[in-house]
Amino acid sequence: MTRLHASLRRGEVPVCDGRTGEIRVPLTVYDLDEPQAYPDLVLSRAEGEALFAQLRAALVPAPEQPATRPEVVR
Repeated sequence: MTRLHASLRRGEVPVCDGRTGEIRVPLTVYDLDEPQAYPDLVLSRAEGEALFAQLRAALVPAPEQPATRPEVVR
């Protein structure tokens, strides 16, 4: 069973290169609760936008659509 997981590095924030659009996300990789590594997740602008869209779709519920009645055809 794997116990590895990653979290944002404490006290650091993701950085975007305004020229290239590259996004660097500072992470800490843990084995259970013990830090093991300190990599940066590096994404292109397109990868960052795609990841954001997927996370938003998964985490933000879609607004409920009001119930509509079928239109009567005469």
